[in-house]
Order: sequence, then structure tokens, then C-alpha cells
Amino acid sequence: MNNEEQNQSKAHTKITVGLVLSWGLGVLAAISGVTLLFSQLLTGILMLLLAAVLLPPVNKFVADKFHFSISGGLKFIVVIILLGIIGATMSTDSNSNTNTINTNTTPSAEQSNEVKTEDTSVPKEYKSALNKAASYANTMHMSKRGVYDQLVSDYGEKFSAEAAQYAIDNVKADWNANALAKAKNYQNTMNMSPAAIHDQLTSEYGEKFTQAEADYAIQHLND
Repeated sequence: MNNEEQNQSKAHTKITVGLVLSWGLGVLAAISGVTLLFSQLLTGILMLLLAAVLLPPVNKFVADKFHFSISGGLKFIVVIILLGIIGATMSTDSNSNTNTINTNTTPSAEQSNEVKTEDTSVPKEYKSALNKAASYANTMHMSKRGVYDQLVSDYGEKFSAEAAQYAIDNVKADWNANALAKAKNYQNTMNMSPAAIHDQLTSEYGEKFTQAEADYAIQHLND
């Protein structure tokens, strides 16, 4: 009698664990399936099919309505097959997304060639001269003529005339602002008069600004 009770207890325990697993995995599959329907349609449908196989209410409805039921062993096999198919479809979708990202982010051969063409179209010396010109113009507030002379000077940077001219033609600088900065420096540190500052700005031995640039500086000296 005791053995029968133990056997019934074990059977009851197995049934309870099976139901719990069916409910838990079925609900999880159903939630995942609904979520994946909006991003990976095929995977979402397969997940919902897996949920239908696992959930006890669905099994009962099919059995009552269509007089068809899946045994425990067959259900296990179906679940394994569905999980394998789901894994394969998710892997395919992942690879597809990766390829799409790579296609969108990797520059085409034509674009790469354009970049290389841009990089090699200007000699290295010209680029170096341009960098130096930008430094002199924007940190030392030198004039256009002053920057050019510094670039080609035997006592300065010793660039070729062509490289220096390229730098002057392409450097981004506000020469009026540079003249004004120099003028204010002379006024504040050397207490020079506006006329003397103007002469210093335009002098061949001074800053070498143009007359127009020097005039602008004097006009805005006290701004």
C-alpha cells in the first residue's frame, strides 16, 4: 500500500512539474513571439507556434475542437525542432543586419579612391606650409605678407615660393582682425600713438599689413 502511494505521489509530482514548465516556457515564448513580430516576422511566428505547442489551454482547445493531441514524447521532439529552426532564423537575421550595417558604414571603392585622390593631389610640402601659415596667422596675428615672408625666409621656414603661395591662398585668417590685434598690443604694451601704430603696421620692416588693414585697425583701436 505504501509503494502505491509513493508511486502515485511521484506521478503527481511529475505532472505538476511538467505543467509548470509548460506554462512558464509557453508564456515566455508567447511574449517573445509578439515582440519579435515587429522586427523579425518569421522568428516571431515560430515563437508563437512554440507557445501554442507548450501552453496547456491551447493543447486542450485543439484536443476538444479537432480531437487531436500531442503525446509528451512527440511534444518534446516538436519543441526541439522548433527551437532549432528559431535559432537558425535568428542567426540569419543577425547576419543580414550585420551585412546591412557594414554596407551602410563601409565607404565604397569609388569614395575611397576619391579620398585617396584628395590626399595625394596636394604635395606634402604644400600641406606643411599651410599648417605653418595657419599657426602664424591665427596665433601670432601676423599679416598676409608677413606670413609669406616667414614661410620662404632662409632664416624662417625655408619653404618654396610655390608652397608658400599655396598656403597664403588657402589659409583661413581674418587679416583685419590680425591688424587690430597687433595695434592693440602696441597701444597697451608700448603706449604708441595711433599714427605710430599705423606706420608700424604698414612698415616693410614692421608688420607689413596693407594700408586698408592698418586703417581698419586704427579706426577700431578703442572699440
